Amino acid sequence: MHDEEASVRPASKTARLDAIRQLVEQGQVTSQQQLVKLLNLQGIEVTQATLSRDLEELGAAKIRYPDGALAYWIPDAADQGLLGAAAVSMGSPSEPNKTDSYLTRVLTGLITSVKRAGNLLVVRTPSGAAQYAASAFDRQPLPGVLGTIAGDDTVLIIAADDAAAEERSAWLLNLTSSQAEKPET
Repeated sequence: MHDEEASVRPASKTARLDAIRQLVEQGQVTSQQQLVKLLNLQGIEVTQATLSRDLEELGAAKIRYPDGALAYWIPDAADQGLLGAAAVSMGSPSEPNKTDSYLTRVLTGLITSVKRAGNLLVVRTPSGAAQYAASAFDRQPLPGVLGTIAGDDTVLIIAADDAAAEERSAWLLNLTSSQAEKPET
């Protein structure tokens, strides 16, 4: 037994989410039942309903790994080699996918403007909402996006190049505008 390897976690949601993230990152977790057992081994008791909500909050999705196994994947826990596999499993750009659905739900009403300057996007939000918006971007695999920086009411999105920034700008405006237009039917 390796007692020195066991970690003691506080009984908090933050600690539970961190444990889930680490377990998914460490190995192929193929089911919620398996994840419940792994959490129990760490002394974390969790119900199936709570685990489902936690996985949704973490942006977890199931992807097919190169060995053919279908297992959970969390965007910020994955290595760069899995980003392509996740994007493929989430759908093609022409159809709604998990990333778009998640970001539409989270960002609707938060984005007040998007301006592009070369490979940079300056995204404005109401005061205090920028860090929340940046966190939503950081949790999702966005092709062409290198990262974000958030202030109080501004998110700076750094794209790989000018073309990626132009594409992300149009995508973001379409994503956040499509929800706002729906009530007029």
